[in-house]
Amino acid sequence: MLPNLILLQASASNPLLQALPIVVIFGIFYFLLFLPMQKQKKQQKKMLEELKPGDTVVTNGGIVGSITAADGDMLILRVKPDNVKLQFARSAVASIVSTDVVK
Repeated sequence: MLPNLILLQASASNPLLQALPIVVIFGIFYFLLFLPMQKQKKQQKKMLEELKPGDTVVTNGGIVGSITAADGDMLILRVKPDNVKLQFARSAVASIVSTDVVK
């Protein structure tokens, strides 16, 4: 009769303790994956909002150019060596390049 009692007690564990590892895993994913992605998106949005004529940028396609005009969601980039002007969506800018790299 004693072995049956031990089996009944082992199978009747607390459901909250069974769900605890799943909650911990979701917490780890949030802090390691989702939180840094949200921070990166905020930085990218801030950078796009602060673009102004004269900034040198790299587009998502890898084109390096200098902003000559900014009108709403559209930017006009001057691309060297022939000073060709190209129109891009503001969201197509990947990053701002420091002036030391371009020269």
